[in-house]
Amino acid sequence: MAKQAERLAVTRDAIVRAASERFGRAGYAATTVDEIAAAAGVAKGAVYHHFATKERLFETVLEATTADLAAEVAKRAAGSTDVWDSIAVATETYFALASTGAAARIVLGDGPAVLGWERWREIDAEHFGRAIPAILEAAMRAGLIATQPIAPLARLLLGAATEAAAACAASPTPAETGQAHAAAFRALLNGLRIKGKG
Repeated sequence: MAKQAERLAVTRDAIVRAASERFGRAGYAATTVDEIAAAAGVAKGAVYHHFATKERLFETVLEATTADLAAEVAKRAAGSTDVWDSIAVATETYFALASTGAAARIVLGDGPAVLGWERWREIDAEHFGRAIPAILEAAMRAGLIATQPIAPLARLLLGAATEAAAACAASPTPAETGQAHAAAFRALLNGLRIKGKG
């Protein structure tokens, strides 16, 4: 039984890897389940055994890609000058990584289009939204920003970042759009910083 479970897990991982490569290179619409199955070295039926639909497979790929992005963003933000600056660094890193290559196509291009903005936002918030309230609380404790209700400010900052992501998704030059929005987001954050604190 354990060996069968291991084989199923190996097959599922191979399917997700193949789908990630195909979706990242050709896009959701241009990728077929047959192509994914062939790239994974499995029968088409094996793909549908693990994923009821192509859309469900894409959702799994988006979740995995977003989780990888979140891990890299957190790693780079950890080297920030202070906790408040970490939000700006995280945002800049996110747009640098999510607006180019396969991640751009999966996360910002096809993600909202295939799953809809509501589900895309849920996935994004699951990986990025939870950190913002903790950072706000730490920044207030450190006296970097004024003490104020955390939930509304967190929602506004996440909303600003999400709108910037939407602009990148719709842009013919997502990398440039990401840089411009990251710079604007940093200016917004600097406006909230207490004068003389960094």
